[in-house]
Amino acid sequence: MKVVIDLIEDIRESINNNETYAVTAMLLKEDEQEKKNLIYAGEASVASFHVDKLSRTLVFTVNKEEKALDIGELAKHLTIMDMDQMMYEVKLSVSDEHAPQELVGFGFNAADAKYALFIMA
Repeated sequence: MKVVIDLIEDIRESINNNETYAVTAMLLKEDEQEKKNLIYAGEASVASFHVDKLSRTLVFTVNKEEKALDIGELAKHLTIMDMDQMMYEVKLSVSDEHAPQELVGFGFNAADAKYALFIMA
């Protein structure tokens, strides 16, 4: 389980809070031949996020039609959250038909200036 403070620390450590990075969602799946390996299964832009105080989650939303959220916009909201919200779980919503999914990790692609939120297929 990843929480908001994990996300903030990773953004600071891995990309040095570079405001220009776009936030993306990356889908990973288990390699059929080598079960311990994960393989890339797709990517989509993360367009928005909201805080759900009832479920104590920060939910990112994928929307291919909208411009990708950038780290600069995200960071200014994350850094003003109160300490209780820093422990909210971070999830990703890929569609209205599916419940938000737990993140399995974070990553970045310096060449394309993308910061990734990883989920499993």
